[in-house]
Amino acid sequence: MADLSALEICAGAGGQALGLELAGFDHALAVELDQNAVATLRANREWDVRSGDVADESVWNPKEYVGIDLLAGGVPCPPFSIAGKQLGAADERDLFAWAVELAGNVKPRALLLENVRGLSMPRFSAYRQHVKDRLKELGYWSDWKLLHASDYGTPQLRPRFVLVAMRHEDAQWFEWPDESPFVGSVGSALYELMAADGWSGAADWAKGATGIAPTIVGGSKKHGGADLGPTRAKAAWRALGVDALGVADAPPNSSHPRYFVPKLTTEMVARIQGWGAEPAYEWTFTGRKTTRYRQIGNAFPPPVARAVGTSIANALNRKGQPKDVADVENEVMHDHLYLALKATSTFLTERELVKLSGEKIDSATFERRMATLARDFVIDEVEQIEGRAYQLTGFKGFTGQADHERHARFAEERSRIS
Repeated sequence: MADLSALEICAGAGGQALGLELAGFDHALAVELDQNAVATLRANREWDVRSGDVADESVWNPKEYVGIDLLAGGVPCPPFSIAGKQLGAADERDLFAWAVELAGNVKPRALLLENVRGLSMPRFSAYRQHVKDRLKELGYWSDWKLLHASDYGTPQLRPRFVLVAMRHEDAQWFEWPDESPFVGSVGSALYELMAADGWSGAADWAKGATGIAPTIVGGSKKHGGADLGPTRAKAAWRALGVDALGVADAPPNSSHPRYFVPKLTTEMVARIQGWGAEPAYEWTFTGRKTTRYRQIGNAFPPPVARAVGTSIANALNRKGQPKDVADVENEVMHDHLYLALKATSTFLTERELVKLSGEKIDSATFERRMATLARDFVIDEVEQIEGRAYQLTGFKGFTGQADHERHARFAEERSRIS
């Protein structure tokens, strides 16, 4: 039996939840907005699953979960994805900073948040630093790491940017999981499913489908539907012998030509995501094909969640050897202009900020960088004798403010949010 408790926000269809369960966590609560994903969670486990906006305290009361062992979540990805235009704090779906504040209220022993690779890019270096600084204020050590699903037994690349935070007394026991690369190919992973209805070409297809899959793209109600991604991804699937223009209702059967180019079914997509390869990963998805595909495609692969969850559980149970947390922390890309702005409470000119930052940049680069920072932070400007001056006065992201514009945008867009 699990001896650690978990509270999961933005739980989706259960990829992270299943992985954490296999790592030894018992879910005290799972909260999810999408009704189809909620139905899937309830079809698979008898957890307390709440349906609705996770930031709405009428859906659940954070005060009831103070002291939980793990607060985890796969908060929405579009704010940091290229498909979502990388709006960051300006996107009504952005709950990353809110989740950090939730940790301050719930006071878990550990925090686990995962998101797309886009969050690791220079565009969000100041946002990431803001998150780390806030966690430090709340009493947590934290670290980011880019993980690839293929390094943890899953037959696709799927990079995910993962944040782990812990109280210092537990953090010294934490180690990122060792890699255990997937052995095989898309063909070997899917042969059984591709041959299930008697297609004579399944064996030849499997021999040609070498290598691992590109990242499964789940899409959203705003962007995309049930197909396997943009043009570049479709080309990669075609090289694997897969027609990526849509998802099939069933595998090819005996009536299909031997050298037919098949589409994947949702069951095959789930296998690529790490579900169903062995009994521990069996999972049932509810809803129509497109909703099933979105649930599967947007998930954190269960084997990856299990690997990270096991590392967290080991730290909380004090397994292994304690160490200096600096020895396991990855290098963080700092935005030195942001740090210069943050270091002072007065207005500074371009020349003063550049000097304080230690960077050598021209005026055009400075203006571009400041414009990027202004997408996530409130930066006041005044004209002085020495020229225009700047002061950092706030963070634009939603952290739980009752009067934040996120609420109006969320209400307006709710039917399209996923």
